[in-house]
Amino acid sequence: MLDTLSCLERLVAAIRLHADLSVQRISFGDPAYVYVRNRFSNTLAETVTCSPDGGFITSWGYRLGCSENIDDAAARLAYLLAALPTPRV
Repeated sequence: MLDTLSCLERLVAAIRLHADLSVQRISFGDPAYVYVRNRFSNTLAETVTCSPDGGFITSWGYRLGCSENIDDAAARLAYLLAALPTPRV
């Protein structure tokens, strides 16, 4: 069985690489979720959960990606929240 809490923790680490995003809340309840917002907007925010199959799902049902490619899932979330892309070095 997939450890969804571990997947959410790794997603949080990837989200924190985006300067415009702020992780507001992490809940390890049932269901576990992460609440993220754009630092420059109170309205651009999203709640993300991890499904048992490893998919990261927003509160309105959009699949951001899977636990096998967390960086891309975090980048999709940044795009949805109108955050600037992280510069690639």
